[in-house]
Amino acid sequence: MIKCTVWNLSPNNCNVVEVGILRAMKVLLVVHYFFPDHFYGTETYTLEVARDLKRRGYDVEILSAMSPGEKGGQEKLLFRYTYDGFTVHCVDFNFAPHSYFHQLYYRPEMYSFYHELLSTIAPDLMHVTHLMNHTAVILEAADACAIPVVATLTDFFGVCFNSRLSDVKGELCSGPNSSGSKCLHCYMEAIGSEELARSFAVSRKLVDNSYFHRFSALCFAWLAKLPVGKKRGPLVQVRGLTERTEKLYNFYKIYRKMVAPTDFLHDAYVANRFSEEKMVKINFGINWDVVADFRTVRKYDATRPLRFGYIGQLADHKGVDMLVRAFKAVGGDKELLLYGSPGPGSPYYEKLVEICAGDHSVIFAGTFPETELGKRLSEIDVLVIPSRWHENSPLVLLYALATRTPVIVSAVKGMTEFVRDGENGLTFKRGSLADLTRVIGLIMENPAIIEGFSERADYRKTISDHVDEIEHLYQEI
Repeated sequence: MIKCTVWNLSPNNCNVVEVGILRAMKVLLVVHYFFPDHFYGTETYTLEVARDLKRRGYDVEILSAMSPGEKGGQEKLLFRYTYDGFTVHCVDFNFAPHSYFHQLYYRPEMYSFYHELLSTIAPDLMHVTHLMNHTAVILEAADACAIPVVATLTDFFGVCFNSRLSDVKGELCSGPNSSGSKCLHCYMEAIGSEELARSFAVSRKLVDNSYFHRFSALCFAWLAKLPVGKKRGPLVQVRGLTERTEKLYNFYKIYRKMVAPTDFLHDAYVANRFSEEKMVKINFGINWDVVADFRTVRKYDATRPLRFGYIGQLADHKGVDMLVRAFKAVGGDKELLLYGSPGPGSPYYEKLVEICAGDHSVIFAGTFPETELGKRLSEIDVLVIPSRWHENSPLVLLYALATRTPVIVSAVKGMTEFVRDGENGLTFKRGSLADLTRVIGLIMENPAIIEGFSERADYRKTISDHVDEIEHLYQEI
């Protein structure tokens, strides 16, 4: 709460007049998922920003969501709960599943819902850390409610339907073309020939090659722009995909400012016509309390196995299977700790278990509270981030550097901005099993290099430093 006074400077009166108490500025943080069921990078970032804003006197609430298929909350579209002292509004999309592709990024049928919700919460400012689930309709509703909006761009959602700015083969993509056929071709490759044949009622043999995908993408992108594309079966889906970038480009104009945590992400959005004037480069910050007691330089301990670690989602785009294969291919006394979910029952998890084939040096270590991250990092010798996609400054990397944990990372700009090959860690060619195997082998052959990497590993920007810059944007707005 802020006490406000006004000086009366009339010629005959110079008294100070107290005029009342103003409420604290109210900020609504909007995120695709949130704790306690979701606890990865964007969720952690959102929580840390919320905590620091609250410490500064802001009134902070959080808007999250739940995907269809997740265990529901309270048998209704919107429910609320409290986490770490924050009111969390959660939209349960079990009660509003999507049927069309465009509903993955824009749900006009939800406009009245979000308009009423934002009118009820009545924030002074809305800060979006991920637009997924809520979609661009929440920007439209906020604009109608005259609520200024800022964003932290945590991935490439605005320019890429898979949010990774990479094609189905994992190659870096420059972004969509004007017709949308490039994205449509990528999507057709991704969903596979069997589903295409079923969707378009044609022969599997006909669609079972990339040339068909490329040619048909051009044709369908053109047809979808005709009036018939608004009405006819698959063309409605095609239109939803080919119009995605242009629609989001226009909705993103509602943002007053957009925070880019890396040069690579900043440049990717600007290259795809998003406003450079609104883009502000601000590196992520970390919770110093989590790492302060664990900043010890690592030294090789020959009395135990050399310990590699992975912390994050157990998912294909994260490259965990490649890490396990590379680890198994290298000899020596070592172990690999895999921290993360999903648990048993996930096809990808089962794939990882199969690759391990009873190798007890690979340990599925589950998950842990975010407050233990510094401790867990201090217990491994090398953190490996083998992502196949173009990571955008993963928080676990920054925490590793802050705890002086040497790292091995894919050579993508979102990470090489912080990791200098041969100085504070090692890099390998993204997606290359052979090169990752080579790099792990280098450490196994000469584990003494860990100490040098650890001495040069560091990261000191705190979440408070980050929010200082965020708060400056709020004040500008």
